[in-house]
Amino acid sequence: MDKDVPPAPERRIAHIDMDAFFASIEQLDHPEWRGKPLAVGDGPRAVVSAASYEIRAFGVHSAMPVQQAKKLCPRGLFVPVRMSRYREVSRCVMSILQRFSPLVEQASVDEAYLDATGLERLFGPPEEFAETLRAAVRGETGLTCSVGIAPARFLAKIASDFHKPDGVTIVRPDEVRAFLDALPVGKIPGVGGKTLELLHKLGVRLAGDVLKHPPEFWRQRLGNERGQWLYARAQGIDDRPVVPYTPPKSSSAENTFERDTRDPAVLRRWLLRQSERVGADLRAQGVRGRTVTLKAKFADFTQVTRSRTLPEPIDDTAGIFEAAVELLTQLNPKKELRLIGVGISQFGPAPARQLSLLPAAPGQTAPGRAAQVKSSAAVDKAMDAVRGRFGKTAITRGDLLDFDPWAKK
Repeated sequence: MDKDVPPAPERRIAHIDMDAFFASIEQLDHPEWRGKPLAVGDGPRAVVSAASYEIRAFGVHSAMPVQQAKKLCPRGLFVPVRMSRYREVSRCVMSILQRFSPLVEQASVDEAYLDATGLERLFGPPEEFAETLRAAVRGETGLTCSVGIAPARFLAKIASDFHKPDGVTIVRPDEVRAFLDALPVGKIPGVGGKTLELLHKLGVRLAGDVLKHPPEFWRQRLGNERGQWLYARAQGIDDRPVVPYTPPKSSSAENTFERDTRDPAVLRRWLLRQSERVGADLRAQGVRGRTVTLKAKFADFTQVTRSRTLPEPIDDTAGIFEAAVELLTQLNPKKELRLIGVGISQFGPAPARQLSLLPAAPGQTAPGRAAQVKSSAAVDKAMDAVRGRFGKTAITRGDLLDFDPWAKK
């Protein structure tokens, strides 16, 4: 080896996990809720999307039915999901991370991987790097995050969960073996219920126990690919790179109803509300989409989707709503629905002028449609400005004023 060639830097992957993300945002936006038990999710048939650390002390956790959570914590705060707000903060967090490394991979709305290999000269040792990163997130968002740093992706993810909230865990290369020898095997990402049950039957409780058997043993019991994967993880091997962040390829909104319905008027108003949320998200991202998709789940939990690709990309609420309603009309549900949603995908550049994005309505000329699009864009722009300054509930469309689909008539 050429003596003038420096050794490759030690591989270092960081996993950043926002702490109780949805719940923390709600407490940030509503100071009077800070320090109180709070869950994001409300409604008779809803599930908890996020739980504050205060309400977790009562046994409440994510994916738990809200009605069960309310029994565990009768005095808890249960608030509706505001996905557009969470995505807004998520984009801010990802932007912060990209200032530390060009290699940032967003894993979900509240977590990301960052390749920190070779960054010591810029940010110092792992402890300093993690603290600088956490301070930047906290300073610019008001939220805390937990960070795990390790030589491999899956180890960094596990480590980020060790000292939550607002904690740091670092696993150095010479600590990997001891770390895995003491790690419950079920903590390895990808080891699900059935695999875990089999491992326990074979006497494997800790990740290090896997190495008591040769690779062939695991290939015979889990299959060639799965067996090799498990043996590699037990050795601390994970060569997957951090794939740089790419913008979202779709945006959607959906709601589970308080009670099942097939009332066209109710369904249309839900679609209008969802089209508003999707349109606002697209405009915030500066993108437009061509394919509008309707999602419908029936009372028996069967689910269908219907899609339509438009001639040109759109981001206006009226255009999204119009396409969604057309898809609902085509679906013509004969059974009651428990959920409906609308999404848009196939993002692309916006045309210079939007003239005929959707066919003109019966009796409507193409110029009439162009005027409708221009008017819709003006309304969206005004509403976005008002909500950006005074909050999401500061202004409401007339068609959604006093919207209570379950009010007695």
